Amino acid sequence: MPKDYYEILGVSRDASQEEIKRAYRRLAKKYHPDAYKGDKREAERRFREIAEAYEVLSDPEKRAQYDRFGHAGPEQGFDFGPMDFRRAREAFEEFFGPSAFDEIFNLFFGEGARPRARARPTRARRGEDLEYRIRITLEDAAFGARVRATVPRLVACDRCGGSGLEPGTGARTCPTCGGSGRIEYRQFTMLGSFVNVRTCPECGGTGEVLERPCRKCRGEGRVKEKSDLSITIPKGIEDGARLRLKGEGNAGVAGGPPGDLYITVEIQPHPVFKRNGADLSVEVPVHYGQLVLGGRVRVPTLEGEEELAIAPGTSPEEVLKLPGRGLPQGRRRGDLLVRLKVVVPKSLSRSQRELLKKFTDSLPPPEDLR
Repeated sequence: MPKDYYEILGVSRDASQEEIKRAYRRLAKKYHPDAYKGDKREAERRFREIAEAYEVLSDPEKRAQYDRFGHAGPEQGFDFGPMDFRRAREAFEEFFGPSAFDEIFNLFFGEGARPRARARPTRARRGEDLEYRIRITLEDAAFGARVRATVPRLVACDRCGGSGLEPGTGARTCPTCGGSGRIEYRQFTMLGSFVNVRTCPECGGTGEVLERPCRKCRGEGRVKEKSDLSITIPKGIEDGARLRLKGEGNAGVAGGPPGDLYITVEIQPHPVFKRNGADLSVEVPVHYGQLVLGGRVRVPTLEGEEELAIAPGTSPEEVLKLPGRGLPQGRRRGDLLVRLKVVVPKSLSRSQRELLKKFTDSLPPPEDLR
């Protein structure tokens, strides 16, 4: 009995398209020949299974029919059509780079098992948006910075200029659809036979296939490379904030515009300061006598140490403040909140103990101080 497509991808039946895509990429990476150390035949079987499952569940029409009929769809008058793995290829190569899907497919099943010829990308299409995470220091978040990041993305192939054609060659009429871009399929039901028209899986509806795909990008028009980018971090940025770098995503297809790059900023925990919005807080150790008699303590700030006065009789729970020593917020800066932490000595000399006892005995009982 055929295994359920949802079980193959490990997702629930109400999973979103994004969840289905993530599951497919995770499993495709797991059974990638460079990563999978087990039996090659098992990897072949699982790779084809997950590609087939994704091909159906990523297509809203096919998914709806599968949810209704399951694997018995063709017996009920519904035909999934030829399994050209177009959607599986696109989702796979969006992550692993151009031609990666065909390379694995051919490695597993042989050159003759290649899902389809390269269609000529005649329709301009915007490049995909990309997501990237960077980690910065609290100091970078406070004062702003320029951070370097190496981002993997698809760029226009410099050999073919993004056309996908080997220089000096052109495109030819699709041999499968004769240039119409459409294929007719006949379905047989209890009520008779019907003709169903679908997009040609060979040319993707363009009516043309590449005469000779570019050797470098293999007809994709784009190649994967790591780009070194300079990212401007604005002052006072929040943890988890997203920055948009327009036009820094994947290159477009067939002359289409590039996508955008979205940077999620993660601020590293600081060994001294804690952040609350634009305010910072810090703990400063003090002796009991400093609270009783008053004095001055040195407080760390983002700019260096500063002195802070402690008034006589200050309570250990009292929070002192250094105004304007927090993080930028618009035209102002937050404050630095200083929490005084009383340090109890672990060892005292005899004379110190005697003095402390004499002082303690001279105080009224604690219950009288309420």
